[in-house]
Amino acid sequence: MEALHARYPFFESAREAVDAAAVDLGELVVREDAPAVERAVERVTTALTDGDVGAPRRRTRTELLSYPVARVLVSLVDEPVVTRTYAQAEAATAIERVRADVTEDADLSYGSAGEVTLPGLLDEFDLTDAVRAVEEDATTFRVDVTAYLRLSSGLDGDAWRLNRRALADGDVPVDRDELLVLLRQAVEDRVAEGLPLGVPDAIADALAPAIAQVEEVLADIDVAVDIDRVLPELFPPCVQALLERARDGEELPAHSWFSLCSFCATIGMDAPAVLELLDVTAETDPVLAQRVRYGMERVAGERGVEYPLPSCETMDAYGDCVNKDDLCAEVAHPTGYYEARVDASGD
Repeated sequence: MEALHARYPFFESAREAVDAAAVDLGELVVREDAPAVERAVERVTTALTDGDVGAPRRRTRTELLSYPVARVLVSLVDEPVVTRTYAQAEAATAIERVRADVTEDADLSYGSAGEVTLPGLLDEFDLTDAVRAVEEDATTFRVDVTAYLRLSSGLDGDAWRLNRRALADGDVPVDRDELLVLLRQAVEDRVAEGLPLGVPDAIADALAPAIAQVEEVLADIDVAVDIDRVLPELFPPCVQALLERARDGEELPAHSWFSLCSFCATIGMDAPAVLELLDVTAETDPVLAQRVRYGMERVAGERGVEYPLPSCETMDAYGDCVNKDDLCAEVAHPTGYYEARVDASGD
């Protein structure tokens, strides 16, 4: 097991390293205070609360083995919100590591063994033939349109729409940062692939305490406010600020738009209700109306809200935690703020 495998546990070579080590998952999870299980719980719970998988352990073996155990935990919880959020967090963490490991001026040439390179990443996800560098500009790449559509289909923002791109000869131009975003989506797809797994009863029983920890965190953040009507005047300051910015015609960043839609979906609103709240119709502002409908469809699936609202800590990191009041210091999530205000109002 190499450090590279622990840093990028979704690599095929990492899976092969685990197989070669002949690790018995059943024996691993029944040990008391098993470090890989402890780290696996942290991977999943931190994904739910902070959108990443937490700080890595120093021991390569512990860090690498925690990844397959985390996938088992996600499978046993078997909630779409957990599966999606965990996959997103692994992908977000991976791309931050790529940004640190691959230099800004890196081109499509291979490095030495054990290094992460752009060609190596493309090869990992069978994208070698789908991506090529523009010779006169090392920071621009062209992506085969089929691969582009597959990887960009789940991304928010009009900038990713094909009609906003200079499609030529079946290729779509992207810059280096955009290429990394597409690779992030490839990682997310890889992590989510095959979930939920079938898990033997013996392993499920051994992991029951770990599952309880994950479900406890999930219960804290998956706040479903039971109300008869929407009370915008009781929304947390961050959400009110996002609504005001949207009403003023600002094109919110993807993370801000996601937070707004996720909050609205969590308290039971649908797209028409959000449009009414924004005082927008398809006739008065077709672009914003379409974005509202698309955003609400993304965060609220057939089984309820599939993407949890970011925590107050994450909102603060994004710069969306504004106009704080005394109640903000007492809650961890915007929905917790709203629930407290609704309870206090008696409505």
